[in-house]
Amino acid sequence: MAKIDQACLVIVDVQGKLAQVMHEKEALFEQVAILVKAFSELNRPILWCQQVPEALGPTVEPIQSLLSGLQPINKACFSAWKCADFRSQFENSDCSQVVLCGIESHICIYQTARDLLVNKFQVEVVADAVSSRTLENKAVGLERIREHGGQITSVEMVLFDLLETAEHSAFRALAKLIK
Repeated sequence: MAKIDQACLVIVDVQGKLAQVMHEKEALFEQVAILVKAFSELNRPILWCQQVPEALGPTVEPIQSLLSGLQPINKACFSAWKCADFRSQFENSDCSQVVLCGIESHICIYQTARDLLVNKFQVEVVADAVSSRTLENKAVGLERIREHGGQITSVEMVLFDLLETAEHSAFRALAKLIK
């Protein structure tokens, strides 16, 4: 269960040409945008990765515009953990839990989750905010993450886990995001 004082959001490679060929891409973009808005509202760290942006292109709109003020972490490694810039920013965030979203479930999401888990961090992969080119590859990626000890969640589930109560000061703002 994600805890508000321990969790950060990690967005992986929702970019250009690759993002356009994802299974149910519009739903993916919408769910990632909700997570970005929620983590911003909660003042929680957001780490934003891009895989070889000079080849794949920038992060798609409207997600990129929601990340203004943040710098992307450009990487060539499939696992964000193997990127020194990512590790440095993650370690500086002082988070022990990662809420992971983006693409592709069976490659960069899987390898990032696996490496974070091996390094003793808690990982929650947001099933409705990750995708692959095929539904089968998404399912395989999520299954392998679960085998490594990662938790599978949904946008609504993780938001309400973070809030814990309807009395939280951000409850109304977050509830509006999912209506």
